[in-house]
Amino acid sequence: MKPSEILKVMEESIKRRAYIDRTRTKDKLLLLILILISARTKDELLEKVSNKIIKSISSKKLCELTEEEISRIIYPVGFYKTKAKHIKELCRIIKEEYKGRVPDSIEELVKLPGVGRKTANLFLATAFNKKTICVDVHVHRISNRLGLVKTKTPAETEKALERVFDRKDWPKINEVFVPFGKEICKPINPKCDTCPLRHICKFNKSRNKKKSLKETA
Repeated sequence: MKPSEILKVMEESIKRRAYIDRTRTKDKLLLLILILISARTKDELLEKVSNKIIKSISSKKLCELTEEEISRIIYPVGFYKTKAKHIKELCRIIKEEYKGRVPDSIEELVKLPGVGRKTANLFLATAFNKKTICVDVHVHRISNRLGLVKTKTPAETEKALERVFDRKDWPKINEVFVPFGKEICKPINPKCDTCPLRHICKFNKSRNKKKSLKETA
């Protein structure tokens, strides 16, 4: 199967998209903050906190708050105290060094506190419609399991997937792989028996081979 066909099969099999795709706001700094706090936070909790922030406060007002006040607003997302510290410092840098405008290049974004390549790529795709590949644990795991890539780190996976997929499909990869990884290709006890890609999946073939050897031993 072509990579684009694999992506289509995955998209058709999931019941929902990655949550961050639904947190669109014209306030780019607020969007960056929402993506920042999404790390290591369950979708349901992120949705609750994000909706509260979007409905009640702008990035300008959020940046005027103290670190402790920001902590209370984003609580109980994962590592909320550390994230509050990053948000406060991020606000200062954007105001003082970028004159209030969030940079639109990955080179500048990754210099910001709490912003790694994953956050930066997702932000660029969402806020500026740039063709980027956001590689998180799900994208890294599924790509390797399917045999699309053979990599050891997310950074390696990002570069490898750029060679595998057409550029037009790059932004959709995270959007589709994340819910697919949560619903079907789970890190533990993946649903290989009902996965629509089981016939081409190297991980599934290897698992079945091991199972057969066990039964005949």
